Amino acid sequence: MSQDVISSVETTCYHCGEDCGSHTVRHDDKSFCCDGCKVVYSILQENDLCNYYSLNEASGISFKRRSMERYSHLDNQDVIEKLLDFKDGTHARVHFHLPQIHCSSCLWLLENLNRIDEGVLQSRVNFLKKEVTILYELEATSLRKIVELLATLGYAPVLNMERLEQPRVGAVEKALYYKIGLAGFAFGNIMLLSFPEYLGLDANSEMSFARFFGYLNILLAIPVVAYSGFDYLRSAWQGLWQKHLNIDVPVSLGILALFGRSVYEILSHTGAGYLDSLAGLIFFLLVGKWFQQKAFHTISFDRDYKSYFPMATTVLRGEEEVIQTLDQLDKGDLVLIRHGELIPADAILLSGKGKIDYSFVTGESEPVQIESGDKVYAGGRQMGGTIRLEVIEKVAQSYLTSLWNDNIFDKKQEKGATSRLADRVATFFTGIILLVAISTLLYWLPRDLTIAFHAFTAVLIVACPCAVALSIPFTFGNVMRILGNQHFYLKNTNVVEILAEINDIVFDKTGTITYGQGARFHYEGIPLSHREKSLVKSLVHQSSHPVSRQIEAGFQQTPLLAVAEFSAYEGLGIRGKVEGQLVEVGSYRFLDGQDEPGKRGTWIRIDREIKGVVIQSGRFRKSLRRVIDELSQLFNLSLLTGDNNREKGALETIFGAGTEMQFEQSPKEKLEYVKGLQARGAKVMMIGDGLNDAGALKQSDVGIVVTEEVNNFVPSCDAILDAAQFSRLPVFLRMSRLSLKIVYGAYFIALIYNIVGLSFAVQGLLSPVIAAILMPLSSITIVLFGMGVSTLTAKTLGIYNLTED
Repeated sequence: MSQDVISSVETTCYHCGEDCGSHTVRHDDKSFCCDGCKVVYSILQENDLCNYYSLNEASGISFKRRSMERYSHLDNQDVIEKLLDFKDGTHARVHFHLPQIHCSSCLWLLENLNRIDEGVLQSRVNFLKKEVTILYELEATSLRKIVELLATLGYAPVLNMERLEQPRVGAVEKALYYKIGLAGFAFGNIMLLSFPEYLGLDANSEMSFARFFGYLNILLAIPVVAYSGFDYLRSAWQGLWQKHLNIDVPVSLGILALFGRSVYEILSHTGAGYLDSLAGLIFFLLVGKWFQQKAFHTISFDRDYKSYFPMATTVLRGEEEVIQTLDQLDKGDLVLIRHGELIPADAILLSGKGKIDYSFVTGESEPVQIESGDKVYAGGRQMGGTIRLEVIEKVAQSYLTSLWNDNIFDKKQEKGATSRLADRVATFFTGIILLVAISTLLYWLPRDLTIAFHAFTAVLIVACPCAVALSIPFTFGNVMRILGNQHFYLKNTNVVEILAEINDIVFDKTGTITYGQGARFHYEGIPLSHREKSLVKSLVHQSSHPVSRQIEAGFQQTPLLAVAEFSAYEGLGIRGKVEGQLVEVGSYRFLDGQDEPGKRGTWIRIDREIKGVVIQSGRFRKSLRRVIDELSQLFNLSLLTGDNNREKGALETIFGAGTEMQFEQSPKEKLEYVKGLQARGAKVMMIGDGLNDAGALKQSDVGIVVTEEVNNFVPSCDAILDAAQFSRLPVFLRMSRLSLKIVYGAYFIALIYNIVGLSFAVQGLLSPVIAAILMPLSSITIVLFGMGVSTLTAKTLGIYNLTED
């Protein structure tokens, strides 16, 4: 084991390259100027990422320079407030755009920042957007230290003080345009300088010109290889350093083989080389890369409020409550947030007691007490009674949905079979191609040197597993878009794949297979006075539960009174003091402490005296029988409900007498039921309303929330289904299954392409330039196939254009 020692010998720091001075930290037989540089080296060395020092130009920044003056403005509280996404006094959350992100090594390093700075609790990279989201502890570190750490590691963030005015990252980096331009310029000029050779003119008669043109071609080719082809070479080197054969290894070998052979022929005057083929190869590879980035940018939408589910909130217009989507929310709007509802924007608390659960943002479930005048952040959930907020800063829905997709809520599940197949193909493909290429080279070398190098390079270039890798994100991404247009919103592409593997479906009852709004209910018991109605209305006004909303709607003509000490108990009921009087609304078990047969409905108790019960008669969704009939042919169905079994007979006529039904189930019992199914090997989809079944939704392989209100957002679910589209659930599931077949069809096309392409390449019948055209063309074909066939399938199923149920 290497030991850390302090040496007085002056030397240079291995990490930053600066003079260590009189005190040198020795570790692993290397010298470091400080502990910070040593720690960075250690975590890189432990994970075979020390090629960072040869690849990263910024590795020469010293950790001793902890105070970078250009970041001194990050000590200013006003600046910090503008940059932070969230702060609760203990934790803070911020995201940065890092244009330097380019490979898996970057991703690993940035997601292990907590090993360098202990104040960092979590860092999550969005590779496509080149963004990192960091959650940190305020007492242990600071925003400035984090930014300086990123800059030290070579990832200086792009700082923009106005998050909403931050320009969207372009579909294609500017650097790619420069690389394409350089490669195209060199390609054209090398072909021009090689024109005499194309015409078969006698090079011996003008030997001096032929040699001069050859030297010019080398000068033109060097920047093409060093700059335009650098990403391929760097990726291949990093893969080899980590003992991983990625697809850029054969491409890079082809580039180096053409360049090396061409330089040798030109300098030794034994031939004209193949620099035109080399420049054309890199040019067409980059053009293919450009198309892929443009296409991926088109379908991997940003999930803002224009392209993703229309989250909404309650806005106060005078005394009137109006439901508005986030894109209609403006600075200065007054927002009403009830118990359990999500805070849609950064705001100031105007009235009410804030009890904010920021677990959606930080993972910490302990609610934070907020007083009037304090700031609350988007993504928090009110766990107390009703509060009124004033919006001080709009937050794009892309932020809220990025929280939904955060790993705090990720399920510990294996990849689908399709993704596992893609991983296996990618793992073995490169090795097989290298073996075929080397065999081809060895076969042709003693027969024809020119054909040998052309065939060797063509094999390396034409074979491409990218089609396998691209099929899943493009096909499933398009399916996500199509289903989203039908108001069935999926968390990510992995949900599409898991949906196709489901074999058990568990239904909740209330609000899922019954209408949550418009249900019939009546009151039985001691008639309530006008004041008692006001007491009850004021209490249920605090809650977002459908039953509370219906009771409030039944007491429209009574005024609202002040509520204190509001509490909600999941699956049981609510209580609070209204102008000093104790009011409780909930199940009989909640009021009396024990179950009694026949005591169904929602009970009302005022000052410890039970007044009566609200009996709700839930109406089954009109399409329920047809939906169940269709699903029962493909899946095992079961029903869980917190209600008693008085409607068991009606339910059996719909689900069938053999369907398992569990009544009077608590949230914990629903969770345990799902776990039991999974323990028997079932792939479970749970469908509920997200109120008393959040645990079961999170535990299931796919959890779907059926909602009649767009502001009913449940972080623990994998999908949100607009209740108006409930009748189309079987079609949506059929679409997910067919999308899997589309992916397998793409795999078959990729297999045929590679077999045909390689058969021509090994015979020397395919030039490297044509191979370079075919390689991205194959990827483009797969992309168009996946998107086109999935779109056609959706049209065939009748779900491409939205029709309301």
